[in-house]
Amino acid sequence: MDLPFLEELKRVVIEGDVEKAKESAQRVSESDIDPLEAITEGLAKGAKEVGDKFGKGEAFLADLIMAGEAMKAGMAVLLPKLQAMKAKRKSLGKVVIGTVKGDIHSIGKDIVATLLEAEGFEVINLGEDVPTEKFIEKVKECHPNILGLSSLLTATMLTQKEVIEVLEKEGLREKVKVIIGGAPTTREWADEIEADGWSGDAISAVKLAKQLVAEKETQLRV
Repeated sequence: MDLPFLEELKRVVIEGDVEKAKESAQRVSESDIDPLEAITEGLAKGAKEVGDKFGKGEAFLADLIMAGEAMKAGMAVLLPKLQAMKAKRKSLGKVVIGTVKGDIHSIGKDIVATLLEAEGFEVINLGEDVPTEKFIEKVKECHPNILGLSSLLTATMLTQKEVIEVLEKEGLREKVKVIIGGAPTTREWADEIEADGWSGDAISAVKLAKQLVAEKETQLRV
């Protein structure tokens, strides 16, 4: 672990400095540092710190947005290296992911999407403020193994439930595993809306995705 590099990546995200994030990520890309480690221990930690401060009322929405932009800028530089590593491995499956309608938060969801890609999943990131119809459309079009629904506002959690209900009505529910996440969500909420899983952080979200895909493959073989 190269602490100076990782601390620098964390700092530029906290400062919301897009240009420095690009420069720092480029230096990491040209080094022997694992790009996945640079994202999880550098960029992601910076974004999490700002997110935590925002949740406590110690940071403004503008700070959160700028931190997100800086993190995206750094990831854009590191992703090609990650994808080159991924190209050598067999795809683990396909994931459609997005932040539900009415919610524009992206940091946590983008970290999850990046780590899923790094682990070998094909990820279709729909972005933020995604209407229910768009999720349904993409499930029909892409036939993903997993659908990830992110919600960072308590007011938008009901949309996660709505997506699952529409999947049921459309006869798609048995064809895709649904996982949810986001600060206000809980395992109990996931159980209540009959999601297939919940995760409180990016690392466990990836583990959950791998577990669900493995379980599905086992069921198909039986």
